Amino acid sequence: MNKRLVSIDILRGLVIVIMLIDHTRERFFLHHQVADPMDIDTTDPALFFTRLLAHFCAPIFVFLTGLSAFLYQNPINKPARNVQSFLLKRGAFLVLLEITLVNFSWFAAYNTLYLQVMWAIGVSMIALAALSYLPRLWLLGLGLAIVFGHNALSPVTFLANETGYTLWAILHDRGYLISDGLVKVKASYPVLPWIGVITLGYVCGPLFTQSVAAAVRQKALVVGGIACLVTLCILRSLNLYGESLDFAVQNTLVLSIMSFLNYTKYPPSLPFLLFTLGIGALMLAYFENAQSKVSNVLRTFGSVPLFFYIVHLYVLLVTYFVLLHLFGPTPGLAGVAGFELGFSHLAWIWLTAAVLTGLLYKLCKMFSDFKHSSNTWWVKYL
Repeated sequence: MNKRLVSIDILRGLVIVIMLIDHTRERFFLHHQVADPMDIDTTDPALFFTRLLAHFCAPIFVFLTGLSAFLYQNPINKPARNVQSFLLKRGAFLVLLEITLVNFSWFAAYNTLYLQVMWAIGVSMIALAALSYLPRLWLLGLGLAIVFGHNALSPVTFLANETGYTLWAILHDRGYLISDGLVKVKASYPVLPWIGVITLGYVCGPLFTQSVAAAVRQKALVVGGIACLVTLCILRSLNLYGESLDFAVQNTLVLSIMSFLNYTKYPPSLPFLLFTLGIGALMLAYFENAQSKVSNVLRTFGSVPLFFYIVHLYVLLVTYFVLLHLFGPTPGLAGVAGFELGFSHLAWIWLTAAVLTGLLYKLCKMFSDFKHSSNTWWVKYL
């Protein structure tokens, strides 16, 4: 496969493994709660930086979703395909997965339906299906306007009983869409910024066509990544715009770095996106020439992202109940399903994630081989 496409799978695989680490933390370390944004006064640095790693997952994955949509639309030496149908079907499928398999794996004991990252990606894909009819220059302007401008909308708020509340909770503010009744529904991932990110990913698609030389593509990615990080440093050091949590020099260097990197995720602030997408662009350029056993493993994970996502949630769920059965509840934790057992040290999170990564690699390798040799229609959705 062409290196330009391999680099996409490798980067996607890397953020998938990071996601596994963070979800292991959520499953076994939730009694050490991490506020979001993270409170540098109460969060241990090791836990802070472990959680910080997870910030890369959603932005890079959403950006690569837009990029992959363009490549699907424009296959090599073949007529252009209908990307609108592709995005609509897969976006709706992701939303369906969010409200069924994903929610059940996390919140089976509760009466709240949380609309999180799969929901946000699905809605963003549906939105891109409509926007993709626009000229590329218009899409670039729209994507930049959303990413750079959505923080200016923060003063706009609606009360739960006001017209516009539901739409605004979905687009920009986290909130309950249904707060009473047998089942509550909460929009946890405001989708407007993610629509901007997926649009920019789609706009960058032509960089990854065969007509663009590797050196040109890598230079564009490096320049773009550096531009994001320089803009971040200017905005963040001067507290100019985009972040509700101001940066301030602290008593120690580590705390000062934590303050600088403490970005709002819900919705993702401009500094949050500049930081994650800037580094993501640099990694995408680097991975085009990556050749190692590690990069091959990451490529395998990245080639079956949805399969990995669903399977890892249930592997974590089964692992939790197996350990709970073997060792019993952890003294001092609340007796609620999903919160009865917790690890005593963060190192156990990393060790558990490493073991599960090895287990999941075997499963993903088998499914990847099956996927590439099968013409079954439903396999394409995974």
